[in-house]
Amino acid sequence: MRGNQTSVTEFLLVGFPLSRKMQVLLFGLFSLFYAFTLLGNGVILGLISLDSRLHTPMYFFLSNLAAVDIAYACNTVPQMLANLLNPALRISFSGCLMQTFLFLIFAHTECLLLVVMSYDRYVAICRPLRYSIIMNWRVCVTLAVTSWIIGVLVTLIQVVLVMPLPFCGPQKVNHFFCEILAILKLACADTHLSEVFVLAGAVSVLVGPLSAIVVSYSHILRAVLKIKSVEGRQKAFSTCSSHLGVVGLFYGTAIIMYVGPQHGDPQEKKKYLLLFHSLFNPMLNPLIYSLRNREVNAALRRRLKGKDLHESLTDKR
Repeated sequence: MRGNQTSVTEFLLVGFPLSRKMQVLLFGLFSLFYAFTLLGNGVILGLISLDSRLHTPMYFFLSNLAAVDIAYACNTVPQMLANLLNPALRISFSGCLMQTFLFLIFAHTECLLLVVMSYDRYVAICRPLRYSIIMNWRVCVTLAVTSWIIGVLVTLIQVVLVMPLPFCGPQKVNHFFCEILAILKLACADTHLSEVFVLAGAVSVLVGPLSAIVVSYSHILRAVLKIKSVEGRQKAFSTCSSHLGVVGLFYGTAIIMYVGPQHGDPQEKKKYLLLFHSLFNPMLNPLIYSLRNREVNAALRRRLKGKDLHESLTDKR
């Protein structure tokens, strides 16, 4: 047994143990999704930055969400794509911990940003006359910065518990990225306390924010039902539908992952659910906002018309 007590300096990400042909196919498909993720969220960020009509609290928080989605994807997808082409590719211990650290920061921050966005919608619909006073820019920046700070602090508590643990083999992480629970399974020490803290942090960041979102939307629903005109109701619902779609995707996946029935192989199920979380959620979020949001659509049309007009004037010259 003593011969196995060597310090692990790198890990091998198992990823998806599929045939070579299937791995190449997934590489092409996931590369396409990754490009759409960067393009979609980049367009959202660009529109909000360039169009003065979108310089409102709602779109300020949306720009933060788009930035988180880009960072989310950039943290895990490139490593996954590299592993699909070269399954023997290894990642250093420090690189693995950094990937875990960043993933948790972005996950926790997105949870909190979704709460902040639901509060913004609550104030807009339930307190419309005081909206500009309550949601002033100082408050908006404070809420966004606080979301990031809390995300970092919660992550620090979780990751600090992993750093001193001894890792003496095996080196294979049964995941497509350095997921914290998959890493803990490789430690050659008692990880019960670390796992409790990690799960407690995950549950608190999920349950608390989701409860706040439910409370916000219960007030919003009551306020909307009091609106007498059909047009007024539709307008109120349209301002919330995009956010509700994103909340449903994010929390729906998380609830299935942590609360759903654990039949079959739970580790494999979580792996594919986290793939959806890391790749598909960031790609779908800008689509949901662009398809369901009139102001984003209008801003995109103005940009495209402005570009066409500029090109036509250049051609005439």
